[in-house]
Amino acid sequence: MQHDIEYTVDGEPQATTEKELTANQILEHAKINPQTNYLVELLGPHERKSFEDQPNDEVRLHDEMRFVSVARCPTPVS
Repeated sequence: MQHDIEYTVDGEPQATTEKELTANQILEHAKINPQTNYLVELLGPHERKSFEDQPNDEVRLHDEMRFVSVARCPTPVS
C-alpha cells in the first residue's frame, strides 16, 4: 500500500502517492496555472529553490515539503 506524501503549496495542504512530480505537475495538482506561475520550494528561513527555468524537472517529494507559487508577470495594481 502506498502512503500519501503530504506537502503544501501556498500554505494549502496537498497530498500525492507519487514519489516524484514535475514542478508544473505540483502547480496543476494545486489548481494553479503553470503558464502564469512558477514553483518555488521553501528550504529554510532564507533559502529557496526556484523552478522558474526548470518547470519540467522532476521533484523528489517527501512529507512536509513547502512550496509557493510566484506569478510570472507583474500583477496589475488597482
